[in-house]
Amino acid sequence: MEAVNNAKLLKEKILNHTAAVAVIGLGYVGLPMAIEQARRGFRVVGVDRDEKKVAMINNGQSYIRDVPGEVLRPLVEQGRLRALNSYEEASRADIMVICVPTPLKSMQPDLSCITSAAGEIAGAIRPGRLVCLESTTFPGTTEEIVLPALEATGLVVGRDFFLAFSPERIDPGNKQIPLREIAKVVGGVTPQCRDLACAFYARVFSSVIPVSSPAAAEMTKIYENTYRSVNIALVNEFMLLCDKMGLDVWEILDAAATKPFGIQIFYPGPGVGGHCIPVDPVYLAWKARAYQFPPRFIELAAELNNQATEHVMQKITAVLNDRGKCLKDAKVLVLGVAYKKDIDDVRESPALRLIELLLDKKADVKYYDPHVPQIILPAAGGLMQSVPPACNHFAGADIVLIITDHSCVDYQQIVTWSRLVIDTRNATRLVTGGREKIIKI
Repeated sequence: MEAVNNAKLLKEKILNHTAAVAVIGLGYVGLPMAIEQARRGFRVVGVDRDEKKVAMINNGQSYIRDVPGEVLRPLVEQGRLRALNSYEEASRADIMVICVPTPLKSMQPDLSCITSAAGEIAGAIRPGRLVCLESTTFPGTTEEIVLPALEATGLVVGRDFFLAFSPERIDPGNKQIPLREIAKVVGGVTPQCRDLACAFYARVFSSVIPVSSPAAAEMTKIYENTYRSVNIALVNEFMLLCDKMGLDVWEILDAAATKPFGIQIFYPGPGVGGHCIPVDPVYLAWKARAYQFPPRFIELAAELNNQATEHVMQKITAVLNDRGKCLKDAKVLVLGVAYKKDIDDVRESPALRLIELLLDKKADVKYYDPHVPQIILPAAGGLMQSVPPACNHFAGADIVLIITDHSCVDYQQIVTWSRLVIDTRNATRLVTGGREKIIKI
C-alpha cells in the first residue's frame, strides 16, 4: 500500500505539474533540460558547484550559445527556474535529474561526478521521490552505482523511491530540431519506476520511448554515439585512400548521397570532438572487456579517427616542403577551434590537438574563431586569444588551416586574403576565385 501511495501521489504531482524538479549539473545538457522543464510548467531548481554559473542564471544570463538569454530570463523572473550551488533546497524536490559530466581519466571512465551526485541525493532523499540519471555512461551504471548509494539509506526502490535512466540527446548547434521534439528513451529499475519517469518526460517531450531496463536505455545512447564514431572512421579511412589515389573524396560522397536508399552519408574531417564521439565508445569498450568481449570495431574506429588528425599534420608538412619551407617557424592560422560548426564548445576538439602538435614542432600558430574568443591551452602557455578577422592575419600566414566550417565565415574573402588554404571540411566548396590556393583533404 505504501508503494502504491508514494507512486500515486508523485504521479498526481507530475500530471498536474506541481512536482518540484531539481536538475543536478547545469552544463550543456543540464541547463537546456532545466529550461525545457520550466517552460512546461514545472518549478525547477538547478544545482551546480560553479558559483559563476549560478550567479549568471539567477541574473537571467546564459553562458551556453544554444540557450538564449531571452528564453532564460522570463523563467527566472517568473520564479520558474532558480540556481543554487548546494543540495539543501534540491533535497525537497520531488524529481531529481542528474546531468553531470562523465569524462575520461587516463582513458578510463571517470564516474566521480555521478558518484558524488548520487551520494548527495542519498543524503537528502525522502520517500516518494523520482531520480533520473541522464549522463551518458556504460550499461549498468544506474543499477550498479546509483541504486546501491540510494538503497544504502534503507529506502527500497520501487516502493519508497523510484529510479530510471533516460539518456540526453542534445545536439549542440542544431536549430532544426527543438529539444522537445527529440524522442526520450526511458528505462526504469522497476515497472513502476519506468512508468513514473515516462509520465514525467511525457510532460516535457513530445515522444517517450519506454525500454525494459536502465541498462537497455544506457546501451541505446552509447550505441548511437558508437554508430557515429564507426561511420566517421569509415569515411575518414576512405578519405585517406582517396588522397593516395588522387581522388576528391567530397565529390564522391556527394555523388553517393544521390542514392535514395541503402546509404547514410557521413563526411570526413580532421578528427572527432565533443563529449560524445571521442568519449562514449571508450566507455562501451571498457565495459565490453569486463565480459571478455574484444570491441574490435570500436577500438579500430578510435584509431582511424586519430589517424585523420595525424593525416592533417602530414598534409601541412608536405605542402610546406613542396614550397621549400619547413614546419618549424612556419606561420599557421587555424580557422575554427570549436569541435563542430556554429557552436562555441571546444571539448575534445581536434583543433586543440592540432594546435598542440604544431606548437610542438615549433610552428608559429594563431587561431580565429568567431564563436570562441579564447581557449586554455597549456602548450601555448595558458590562455590563447582569437585574432580578429583582418586581412593582415590571413595574408601573413603561410597556411590557413580550416578545421571548423562555421556558417558565418566568408570563405571567399578568406581565400582572397590567404596565400594558401588547407580545407579539412570542404568549407570552400562554393568559392570561385583563387581555387588554386585551396588544398582539400
